Amino acid sequence: MSAAPSASGAEVIDHEFSFSKQDFDRVRELIYKHAGISLHEGKHAMVYSRLSRRLRDTGHKSFAAYLQWLESTTGAQATQEWQEFVNCLTTNLTSFFREEHHFHALADDLKPWAGKPVRIWCCAASTGEEPYSIAITCSEALGSNAQVSITASDIDTNVLNACRRGVYNADARGLDQGRLRNFFMRGTGANAGRIRVKPELQRWIEFRTLNLMDNQWSLGDPFHMVFCRNVMIYFDAPTQRKVLERIHRVMRPHGLLFVGHSENFTESRDLFRLRGKTIYERV
Repeated sequence: MSAAPSASGAEVIDHEFSFSKQDFDRVRELIYKHAGISLHEGKHAMVYSRLSRRLRDTGHKSFAAYLQWLESTTGAQATQEWQEFVNCLTTNLTSFFREEHHFHALADDLKPWAGKPVRIWCCAASTGEEPYSIAITCSEALGSNAQVSITASDIDTNVLNACRRGVYNADARGLDQGRLRNFFMRGTGANAGRIRVKPELQRWIEFRTLNLMDNQWSLGDPFHMVFCRNVMIYFDAPTQRKVLERIHRVMRPHGLLFVGHSENFTESRDLFRLRGKTIYERV
């Protein structure tokens, strides 16, 4: 992929579709407005690669034409295409029991809730490895008859559909043989080499599409614990603060917030105080 200046001075990618710096800046503005995601200058090639699929599917010959159409379209078609736009630009990196220390801490923190209802929110469920890791930990800590309710949400409808299916490769990273045996069914025939989450584990989980930028979240009773890991790194500081305030409002006092290894919210001590390694307690 090469670049050259246009007559107007804007950088144009010499590729299948015209993609100027003005187009890139417009994409940055739109994804920030709709999903709170801050794209830095180094994401030019990533944006081109991901969004060019939408240009092919919608029959547009340039990014300028696609973006103009996106902003002018109305009704159900607009709703669908905005969702596709967001789906293309979200990043989904996950695995079972990623940042394993969180699940050891979760197992310990669940013990006082034995025999009592406990509500947990995984607000970036992606393809499901994280919410199912939470559910497995709940089962191991509290037993299969525990009163557990897990809300698994994501802004990306494609990955959330995969989360609902609960089907993975049998060699999925992070799962030992004991957990494979206890919590998954192995595929046979055409499904050989695949595993599916057992229904008795999946019954604890409610799947829903949710945009953290929405002004109101209808999530039911307050949560005891929230997993919001490696999400805030895509937000600027004002957006991080806004999301933290909203998470604070849907949690019980002294509830626990689990965040990613590179995320630090010590400047929001009025909302959360550090309780452990990347674990905060709601004030």
